[in-house]
Amino acid sequence: MSLSESDLRAAIAREMPGVRADLERLVRIPGIAFEGFDHTQVERSAEAVAELLRGCDLDTQIVRHGGQPAVIGRRPAPPGAPTVLLYAHHDVQPTGDVSRWTSDPFEPVERDGRLYGRGAVDDKAGVMAHVAALRAYGDQLPVGVVVFVEGEEEYGSDSLNDILAAHTDELRSDVIVIADSGNWDIGQPALTTSLRGLVNLFVEVKVLRSAVHSGMFGGPLPDALMTLARLLATLHDDQGEVAVDGLIGREGASVDYPEDRFRHEGGVLDGVRLIGKGSITDRCWTKPAISVLGIDAPRTFEAANALQPTAKAKIGVRVAPGDDPKSVYAAVRSHLEKFVSWGAHVEVTLESDGNPCVIDATGPAYDAARAAFASAWDGVAPVDMGVGGSIPFIATFQELFPQAAILVTGVEDPQSGAHGPDESLHLGEFERVCVAEALLLRNVAEALTS
Repeated sequence: MSLSESDLRAAIAREMPGVRADLERLVRIPGIAFEGFDHTQVERSAEAVAELLRGCDLDTQIVRHGGQPAVIGRRPAPPGAPTVLLYAHHDVQPTGDVSRWTSDPFEPVERDGRLYGRGAVDDKAGVMAHVAALRAYGDQLPVGVVVFVEGEEEYGSDSLNDILAAHTDELRSDVIVIADSGNWDIGQPALTTSLRGLVNLFVEVKVLRSAVHSGMFGGPLPDALMTLARLLATLHDDQGEVAVDGLIGREGASVDYPEDRFRHEGGVLDGVRLIGKGSITDRCWTKPAISVLGIDAPRTFEAANALQPTAKAKIGVRVAPGDDPKSVYAAVRSHLEKFVSWGAHVEVTLESDGNPCVIDATGPAYDAARAAFASAWDGVAPVDMGVGGSIPFIATFQELFPQAAILVTGVEDPQSGAHGPDESLHLGEFERVCVAEALLLRNVAEALTS
């Protein structure tokens, strides 16, 4: 006999103090998979997650295939019931400049109903939402469950394909819940149905064999920084639209994103105009975007009166759903090679790429999810939203498990500040997320059990 909605709500309320305590323990572990950080902390994080899953009576193992440790926990399905894969990741972003944090990034602190700390929302709260749902059911779980918690998502998931290939049979499922996105607003749940892809590349210009005196040679000679700046400026037209031929984009996002809200959430300074054309949701979700992420150049206080011989920039391209990262890279490379000024030598190299994705969010699993979200948010139906960021492995899951329904959910809200200073989790919304996941498992069981 399945638990009723009131039973599940009561169970989640009962479990929330312990769930929060365990979340805070996870936040205190600085599990950063980037090069140059202490990877024993990622190991600690994986062990802590494995312990949590074992506490939910899951058969649990820590796995790795050339990268950081992931955790897989399994509980078989009752006869005729479906299996649900619950994904999250336990690694976190570096903190950046710690002086920009109001409190210690790895010491969780509550302020005004939000829990602050690195990973408090992205994505250790995702881990704990899965744990909360499992604890709510105890030994009455109506579906089979595979919990897959990755250990290097923030660093690019380099070993993920190898892990998936080695553990395909263990991860095979009917429904996949990826708890690494967010909701449209506080009090407004959402399912993510599209994400942009990503191409990161480097462009380097060279004009001289070595630096030379800016007074003796300045005038006839172009310096590398000026040449690079001129080249980067060609990536956009005067309105800020991407000016690279061959990139795909589309319009027609169904959700309105008011400009005042966007400016507030983006921290836009007064007087700074937005760039590009079309609705804000189109510009963020369904059209390509190009950003200059960094430049290798002398720092101003170290700069000599010399013409720089070389300059290098890192460029990030967000790939619209429906486009191909390989063709996007080729188009941007061709553009840079074509528009470099004054005969400067230019070299373009690819750092990494990832596929965009579009999810056809129709069918019984999606109906089950929408009903669960509407119940958890007391009658507020979820919206379907896009995300301008990238989770390239979703396309990998689509290829590997083509019959599975993929539900992209999450615990973030527009004030969460993931990847930035003072990252935080709205505790009231977090409880709703936990209720929604518990209801989702029940609804999926009822919809898909044969």
